[in-house]
Amino acid sequence: QVQLVESGGGLVQPGGSLRLSCEASRSILSFNAMGWYRQAPGKQRELVARISSGGNTAYADSVKGRFTISRDNAKNTLYLQMNSLKPEDTAVYYCNTNYLGFDSWGQGTQVTVSS
Repeated sequence: QVQLVESGGGLVQPGGSLRLSCEASRSILSFNAMGWYRQAPGKQRELVARISSGGNTAYADSVKGRFTISRDNAKNTLYLQMNSLKPEDTAVYYCNTNYLGFDSWGQGTQVTVSS
């Protein structure tokens, strides 16, 4: 099992930026891939961005060009840089990985985009 702890959420105005962090309890070099998901009230959880162990990335169409996922293997930390935030980005953001066949999720961090 692996524990994931997200941080960096908060309240930001439209057009603003936030950087989310997800620290893992073990070396992320052992993970094939990591991802960020989000869930808005009344909606299903959706994939926002994903990064492989080799650094290949994939993004939801709704965030392409605005969000950047990255990983720091030395710090066992996954990041999500979010720029040009919109009200529709408001959600709880979760970090995810699958380790030895077990899906692991963080507790989530709230992102609210509002003026």
